[in-house]
Amino acid sequence: MTRIGDHLLLGFEGHELPPDTADLLARGIGIGVTLFRHGNVRDVAQVRELTDAIRRAAGRPVLVCADQEGGQFLALGDDTTPFAGNLALGAADDPDLTRRVAAAMAAEIRAAGVDVDYAPVCDLLTNPDNPNLGIRCFGADPDHVARHAAAFTAGLVDGGAVAAAKHFPGKGDAAVDSHHQLPTLPHDLAAMEGRELVPFAAALDAGAQLVMTAHAAYPAITGRSDLPATLARPILTDLLRGRLGFDGVVVTDALDMKALGQGARQAIDAISALRAGADLLLATAQPGMTERLVEGLDAAVSRDLLEIDDLARSAARTARLAAAVDGPRPPLDVIGSAAHRDLAAELAARATTLVRDPAGLLPLSPSARVLAVMPRPFDRTPADTSSTVAPQLAAALGAVVGSVDELVVDGDPDGGKVDEAVRRAASADVVVLGTIDAHAHPGQAALAGALAGTGRPLVTTSLRVPADLAVLPDSTTHLATYGILRPSLDALAAVLVGAAPARGRLPIDVVRYPRGHGLGAS
Repeated sequence: MTRIGDHLLLGFEGHELPPDTADLLARGIGIGVTLFRHGNVRDVAQVRELTDAIRRAAGRPVLVCADQEGGQFLALGDDTTPFAGNLALGAADDPDLTRRVAAAMAAEIRAAGVDVDYAPVCDLLTNPDNPNLGIRCFGADPDHVARHAAAFTAGLVDGGAVAAAKHFPGKGDAAVDSHHQLPTLPHDLAAMEGRELVPFAAALDAGAQLVMTAHAAYPAITGRSDLPATLARPILTDLLRGRLGFDGVVVTDALDMKALGQGARQAIDAISALRAGADLLLATAQPGMTERLVEGLDAAVSRDLLEIDDLARSAARTARLAAAVDGPRPPLDVIGSAAHRDLAAELAARATTLVRDPAGLLPLSPSARVLAVMPRPFDRTPADTSSTVAPQLAAALGAVVGSVDELVVDGDPDGGKVDEAVRRAASADVVVLGTIDAHAHPGQAALAGALAGTGRPLVTTSLRVPADLAVLPDSTTHLATYGILRPSLDALAAVLVGAAPARGRLPIDVVRYPRGHGLGAS
């Protein structure tokens, strides 16, 4: 018997399992759920109670999934260890460290009752202006990214979690966010085999049992500029299963993203995704979505639009995966444990990168009066939890210098805030400016220029993608942390006062930017 529910991952709003979702699971509609930070997570104890309720309602092995990537995307909340993201791992460039971090993350999600981590991101950061990726990537070089994608996958497997390599076949070059519109990438298969596909092949070899699709179009492969990979049989079946030999489970990216059809068209695209070779459809809590999908898929089966034998094989793959992860879990106290926090500090210290110090400004004196300026963290994409993080640059600096004045600005500060920063700089011995995607926010670039014009010693630090170098003054001392989480800022502070060396290397090539000064990828 064909059960459409074996191909659905459900989504819902609330910190407790809603009765209607429990009923769906009890009736076999849904092989699992995806948990989201803003809709389902209060703390890890609550998440564990929620995931236990999900399993009780289903009465069979199911998949519980989340985007616990580290860095800017921490789906399970602040109780988890604040590991820096993939770009920091790429800057540290030690696959053993990457594997240890991923294993620790796997232990934490498993303790919370989650089986599947939608990670690692295998996309290449070939376009740092890509609004959807940034520090979620390991870097830009295919072999470099492949080493870390394989290590991250192996670490998740070590910790008992399922790795989901994403976003196949690679959307690093996208210029728009697929949450809002369909990106189109011009690459043909021959080019992608030497670039975008390399990290995916490495992740599959390392044990990834799940692949998440990209909502992006590849007309040189499919012949159509309006067809996302998620709906494209030449990509999901011919390329992923045929050419790469993948025999695991294929899951779509979220179906509420506007790169796909919305409303009544969601069911049409869901049918197309299954016909293309997807096994699982990632539903969200969007009102009416589940009902539209179930009704549309049932109609597709009754009208022979979906092959029964294909659906049966697909359902067997998802059921095997769910059964394989149904077992004992670590205790909750592994989450945020001292060992994991030490590991997060190690990663942050080994990633921190000194890009330039032309005037020999470092180390700063511990007695220096410092003006610490940074934007209030914001989400650049829905795949981002940065807005939940408080500005902590001043607090980190306050632990190593005697006097810190804090100024927090908006992501695009206006002229009034720029003027305020200039006035307050007059009372400081040195200004430390943290930037968050200044290359995409001209107000931050204007702020940096104005502070440089005061004549006060200025240290700039890119707290996200180091492509900010393109818009910052040439004369500044510049560092990169690849993140805004407290371990990264503590590591930065230690480097600034000479208490620790800067050990990281830039994992992207900034030569392409006008003021990159010949700095290359590691």
